[in-house]
Amino acid sequence: MNTITGKTVILVNGVPASGKSSVAREIANRFQLPYLTLDEVKEPFMAMLAPVDRATNRQLGKAAYAAIWSAVAQAPLRCVYVIDAWFGFQPLTLLQEHLRQAGVSNVLEVWNQIDGERVAARYKARIPQRPAGHPGEEYLPELRALAERATPLGLGPLWQCDQNSPLDYPALFEWLEAQLTLSQPANARVRLQAANQAAG
Repeated sequence: MNTITGKTVILVNGVPASGKSSVAREIANRFQLPYLTLDEVKEPFMAMLAPVDRATNRQLGKAAYAAIWSAVAQAPLRCVYVIDAWFGFQPLTLLQEHLRQAGVSNVLEVWNQIDGERVAARYKARIPQRPAGHPGEEYLPELRALAERATPLGLGPLWQCDQNSPLDYPALFEWLEAQLTLSQPANARVRLQAANQAAG
């Protein structure tokens, strides 16, 4: 099988508070990959522009989204990024254009499925720890409904994490290793295998 010549992104996707950030960090640490997350790009600007209302928060989210893809565009060919975001907040066509402009030819998706009541409870519990400017308890009914209708992107190979149950990280890592091996040339496979052995 021919190897992928462009960049690879592992899109760790799910609604807010679905558990995707924990999953993304585990993946990045396991495979020693660079990790970009929407909130970490956005929140320094929220702090500088405080107080931030929801409309401004959303605009900053759009800017952070564009910044992430600008960073990916500057990366060397065959670079692999782990990207943590709720990708449903922007049109799919915009994401496809970002992928094209960034030189991404291989998209892996890790989808975090969660029921509405569970995600609302998670979101409510973390409100006191979140920086000012994120939506508060008024967002919970909207989030419950969003969790019930949200679906994966469907742009490439998909792994589904059921966040209503304990996660099977070994199975996820095995799947990712197989997918990443297919996307890398021989010398990169050696480095990937060495990283996995060190992590194991």
